[in-house]
Amino acid sequence: MKRVAIIGAGPAGLFAAYELSNYFEVEIIEQGRDVDSRKCPVLDGKNCINCNPCNILSGLGGAGLFSDGKLNLNPKIGGDLTEFLPENKAWELIEYIDKIFTEHGVINHELNSIEELKIIKKRAAEVGINFIPIRQKHIGSDHLPEIIKNFRKTLEERGVKFHLNTKATDLLVKEKRVTEIVCNNKRISCDYAILATGRYNSEWVTKIAKKLKLTTIFNPVDIGVRVEVPSIVMESITKMCWDPKFHIRTPTYDDFVRTFCVCPNGFVTKETYEGFVGVNGYSMRDKKSENTNFAFLSRVKLTKPVENTTSYAVSMAKMATTIGGNKPIIQRLGDLKQGRRSTWSRINKSYVKPTLLDVTPGDISMALSHRIVTNILEGLKMLDKIIPGIFSDSTLLYAPEMKLYAMRIKTNKNLQTEIPNLFVAGDGAGVSRGIIGAAATGIIAARGIISLN
Repeated sequence: MKRVAIIGAGPAGLFAAYELSNYFEVEIIEQGRDVDSRKCPVLDGKNCINCNPCNILSGLGGAGLFSDGKLNLNPKIGGDLTEFLPENKAWELIEYIDKIFTEHGVINHELNSIEELKIIKKRAAEVGINFIPIRQKHIGSDHLPEIIKNFRKTLEERGVKFHLNTKATDLLVKEKRVTEIVCNNKRISCDYAILATGRYNSEWVTKIAKKLKLTTIFNPVDIGVRVEVPSIVMESITKMCWDPKFHIRTPTYDDFVRTFCVCPNGFVTKETYEGFVGVNGYSMRDKKSENTNFAFLSRVKLTKPVENTTSYAVSMAKMATTIGGNKPIIQRLGDLKQGRRSTWSRINKSYVKPTLLDVTPGDISMALSHRIVTNILEGLKMLDKIIPGIFSDSTLLYAPEMKLYAMRIKTNKNLQTEIPNLFVAGDGAGVSRGIIGAAATGIIAARGIISLN
């Protein structure tokens, strides 16, 4: 039986393995640890549900399935599946993924009602903002370990082999085919390979693509902040839509700004990368804070001669890390408006009590570009017309928040690269943005391999 090696055990890798396991020997290579091997201080020593407070690399389940498990059930959210499939087939794939999640323990309960979504869309349209109504489900950080363990059990019963604590360092290619995955502690031979590394390792994927002389395209990158407000401020929206998607055009630069990963009654968390730190957010079903947080991101697209949006974003993140003394920066919105840095004294006067304390009060405008800061200020001011209180001086901003899915490897519609037995999937290869999109591209890549046999 032929062997498929999958690099990465996030949603893309897990769903690819699920699809392939009836046809091939499947091995998953994951540099992080198993969910059972981590203890989380946020949950008082229970099994870890979010690696970032512990500064531990995401393992089985990936960063997406170790956040809070927002499932956005729409083929054009988290990427655009209609690039690879006809629209009716894209919707069928979404339903298929939803069914698999449900079979592995996700409560079959949708968060949003159609009529309430229409109310939000009308309110947004009245102030020149586009609201994207979508079906959503929320797993919760505290319930994700169970889902992931169920999924792993299914895969192991199907014969899938996991190599955890194993970092892929190189791909060996002979006669235009990948023959081996070189890891830190072993070599794994394969007939086919799927790069499903997730956005954490997007820079490594870029290096591999360059080494293998694969054609790459740099996607736009999203750069911004994580916003934290009292949960009551957003309650009128989040009770109708758990993770509202607002798309905004800013007046000065006509740039695209959006809300992303809204975490009602959630927590802000620190992310540690190679060379810089960032922030993210998560929320649980059983443990709640008094705040709601969300990413507020400005889209950046570069043109020749400098097109590497990943390098651009990372350079800004490194600047923020330097200013923050290897910690994320926190700033009151009122201080940013007035052009001054925040201090703990000023932050303690805020009505919003930060849920992340491993931060440095500072001035975000010294790290992010003037254009991005302008977009953030203008976008939040517009959003305040729908959600009064967002633009309050007490609102807290954490930086940097970045989504590093900027590089994309050229593929066909089956996500097959210019090396015939090498496929890609997920955020790290720039073909998805989020759990459902990553899972879908994993399945598309898997079906592409199946079609060759």
